[in-house]
Amino acid sequence: MQMKLSSRGGVLIGILALLTPVAVSATATSAHAAPLPQDWTVLVGSQTSDMAVQGQRFLPGDITVDAGDSVTWQANSAEIHTVTFFAGGAPQSTVPPLDPTDPLQVAPQGSDTMDGTSYYNSGLLTTLPAFTPLPAPVFTSYSLTFPDAGTFTYYCLVHGVMMRGVVHVQAAGAAYPSTQADIDADAAWFEGAINADGRALQASTLAASTRHKVFTGADDGVAMVMRFLHHKVVIHKGQRVRFVNNMSMGAPHTVTFGAIPPGLALFSPSGHPGNYHGGDLNSGILTPHSTFTVTFNKVGRFHYRCGLHLDMKMKGVVVVKP
Repeated sequence: MQMKLSSRGGVLIGILALLTPVAVSATATSAHAAPLPQDWTVLVGSQTSDMAVQGQRFLPGDITVDAGDSVTWQANSAEIHTVTFFAGGAPQSTVPPLDPTDPLQVAPQGSDTMDGTSYYNSGLLTTLPAFTPLPAPVFTSYSLTFPDAGTFTYYCLVHGVMMRGVVHVQAAGAAYPSTQADIDADAAWFEGAINADGRALQASTLAASTRHKVFTGADDGVAMVMRFLHHKVVIHKGQRVRFVNNMSMGAPHTVTFGAIPPGLALFSPSGHPGNYHGGDLNSGILTPHSTFTVTFNKVGRFHYRCGLHLDMKMKGVVVVKP
């Protein structure tokens, strides 16, 4: 739930002209209420209504707040993300690949107040009630208070350095450059632009696919397409289909025929892709720039899914003719 921005500053009351300067100063001081700390909302990710396009941006990517203010990051997509500050909120040239077994990456870390030196992590943020492939809880929001001025950079561990945000903290009482309403309007505009970019990417990647080459999604550094492209191919018995993960933003996928392996078993290959006759077959995690080739030696219709993105309806079918 987005938090509304309240008005800042106190109200100056009248000062009696006959009071001495000392008294005027004291009265004025008591009449000015200290600026109240504000709560700001940043959206994490975005998506189209069918969840096919997932935006890989914090909205806004940069936000300016006052010392003492808090920021709440609100999950805005089914795709999982993290809000992760490395020690002191220092910029990073690289971000380690997501390790689903490492609690420092998939579970909340740090207090609710930025101390300028520690590591902070939100855990997994998503609009889904659960993300079953990973043995970790999920959350819809994450909040952090910034008591001191400074510049703090954060990242999504799932999508690497290309998904970056910055919190600029100015002195308490300084004028804000934007209101929450301004931020919300900009976020809505950027979400629409990201969705349009993703739809164009989906169409161009589909055009590049063939009966024997299926892309496991697509990305361009702004949007990700969570669809197999082409999702239906027709081949002949004995022929192969090569599944290609050409994504650059770190998003993994699986190509899973039959039952979804439970828990972390999903991350490991199983079955015989060189001589597939139906039944259970799993690619394991297909990292960016990897491939998985299956030879189909039986006539039929063979349905498959991405075990990591079941809730986004990422699925396909291979039709094998004699």
